[in-house]
Amino acid sequence: MRTAPNLTGHERNFDPGDVIVTKTDLKGRITYANRVFLSISHLELGGTLDQPHSLIRHPQMPRCIFKFLWERIESGKEIFAYVLNRAMNGDHYWVFAHVTPSFTESGQINGYHSNRRVPDRRIVSETIKPLYDELLAIEQGRSGGRKDGLQAAYDALHQKLQSRGLDYDRFIFSL
Repeated sequence: MRTAPNLTGHERNFDPGDVIVTKTDLKGRITYANRVFLSISHLELGGTLDQPHSLIRHPQMPRCIFKFLWERIESGKEIFAYVLNRAMNGDHYWVFAHVTPSFTESGQINGYHSNRRVPDRRIVSETIKPLYDELLAIEQGRSGGRKDGLQAAYDALHQKLQSRGLDYDRFIFSL
């Protein structure tokens, strides 16, 4: 597995008409990646298949968002989320992701499918980035360790939604 690159601070972009597509197994290991994903992530197909999808996880992305994402897809539900990813050269890029479970004919989840599009920059800068910065600060500021910080940020996210009278889906689509 690759080691995490130093962050460059340079943002990568992709064409609004392009769609980033990956598929993973139940453990989140990549089983399919399209050329757009490989290009923006600075990866090659041969070294990408069977790798954990978290290899593109950006350290400034709150872990509580992934906790929420995994809970949703493991329960058989889809989710839409704004995600900050890290390319393998240290650059970063934002996406608006739609992640769904894939099912066998008998209804069992056998993997996950994700389509990502160019996000609305205004939504990212005005709403998502400040929210994620706040959640990340909660995660990192807990003296009880990573697990405690993760739970505190997860709870804070739910409290924010509750105070607005929204569930997560209504919040995302109200932006």
